[in-house]
Amino acid sequence: MACLKVFTRFFSTPRSRVGATLRLAILFACALSAGGAAVGQQYGPDLYSGMRWRLIGPFRAGRVTAVAGILGRPAVYYMATPGGGVWKTTNGGLVWKPIFDDARVASVGALALAPSNPEIIYVGTGEQTEGDGVYKSTDGGATWTNIGLRETHYITSIIVDPNDPNVVLVGAFGDQTPSQARGVFKTNDGGKTWKQTLFPGDRTSIADMCAAPGDRRTLYAATWPIRVGPGERQTESQIFKSTDEGETWHQLSGAGLPEKSRGRIGVVVAPGDSRVYAIMNQGFFRSDDAGETWKQVTTDPRVVGSGYFSRVFVDPKDADVVYVMQTSMYRSTDGGKTFEAYKGAPSGEDEHVLWIAPDDPRRMILGSDQGATVSLDGGQTWSIWYNQPTGQFYHVITDNQFPYYAYASQQDSGSVAVPVRSDFGQITFRDWFSTGAFESGYIAPTSLTRTSFTPSAGMAQSCVWTGRRGKSRPCSSPARNTATPGRRRSFFRRATGRLSTSACSTCSRPTTARRPGVRSVPT
Repeated sequence: MACLKVFTRFFSTPRSRVGATLRLAILFACALSAGGAAVGQQYGPDLYSGMRWRLIGPFRAGRVTAVAGILGRPAVYYMATPGGGVWKTTNGGLVWKPIFDDARVASVGALALAPSNPEIIYVGTGEQTEGDGVYKSTDGGATWTNIGLRETHYITSIIVDPNDPNVVLVGAFGDQTPSQARGVFKTNDGGKTWKQTLFPGDRTSIADMCAAPGDRRTLYAATWPIRVGPGERQTESQIFKSTDEGETWHQLSGAGLPEKSRGRIGVVVAPGDSRVYAIMNQGFFRSDDAGETWKQVTTDPRVVGSGYFSRVFVDPKDADVVYVMQTSMYRSTDGGKTFEAYKGAPSGEDEHVLWIAPDDPRRMILGSDQGATVSLDGGQTWSIWYNQPTGQFYHVITDNQFPYYAYASQQDSGSVAVPVRSDFGQITFRDWFSTGAFESGYIAPTSLTRTSFTPSAGMAQSCVWTGRRGKSRPCSSPARNTATPGRRRSFFRRATGRLSTSACSTCSRPTTARRPGVRSVPT
């Protein structure tokens, strides 16, 4: 047990300068040593029982995959995330609580409440990572039961009959390789049994699915082929329609739609049931005869689909008011002819999903790369996203301070440095700060006061000096992007490990930097 004694002394030494990486390496070595000596030396099962995961932040939200609200209950909303499960608020977005932690999977792609009984919730798992089928709750999310479709792996959409909570349709993306477990599945008994009612092919998934608001029997489903290998024939995305609540389907002719390169399609039915909107790679289209013929109603370059967006939503009371999810949320009030940026910065909040209350269109919940936000006044004001610890982080690394900081790059929100503990009993937004690195960049701490970053996605490497907490500036001129046009560029450009202190010495002036809890160190 000598290794354990050293480990204990190492971690109990006050103001140790030993880096977090070295401490973790020692812990790992101790674990290996204990495991290797298991035959000749026994240890109690409680030896490592004191080690626990704890949340250190930051308390700012990440990408949202599904949102839902309840008719007549303006304070209750749900959101689903690709890596953080399902969350619920009962006070209009002021406080969010996780309600899916007991499930064995945290990646969620779809969420739907039964209109006739909102205590019944269906969750389709699998988005960022593989899922585990469909889960059901009959008590507002307090408890969950898996009800099948485990082999679908990724689920994109769920529709619940407005009158019968046991009738449910699920749109499954399926595995990333050819598979029979994809398409549309239906249950008439609350998930006890399922049948596949639409199979578009072993390499074609369901990207979106919607129901006509005035006719529960009329449904639309948009297909999307999975990636194929070199030399394999790529099928085209299609729109299917059902007039018997998903029992049978027929492919729409698509008259007026582009024949090729449709990509991911998003579809929605407007009030009145005859008007249908669709967005795809080639633009924004509208049908006024229930999908028989289509026309492109705008050439606005902002209003196009992609593999990352391609979702469209419509006002439940006005067929001319339509919302398109893109880097911003764009709104049209003239049936799609013209659009305005309605929510989010055009540079990119990356909006994804929207729920509008059927009884009050001013009440809505929006899901974006910056979490879920609630509006009760038609989008004039929104709740905050700094109360949802659901961020997606690409990379993490620690520095050599004591207490040490953890650095990470967050999806669509830059990067962040978070202390592992605070002097005030809790880690709040006052303790963490942005470091300036790109969202998918690697971060390489160099010393107590300097940090070097390597952004990615074709962006040039840069050296950043961090001084007082919360401030950073580039200390070298960014190089031009010299990537060959037409060549693929990695979204992740790796930093070369931990850089030496001298890496920044040629591009920063001598100074003295301070951080809370760290003594001044000349640079």
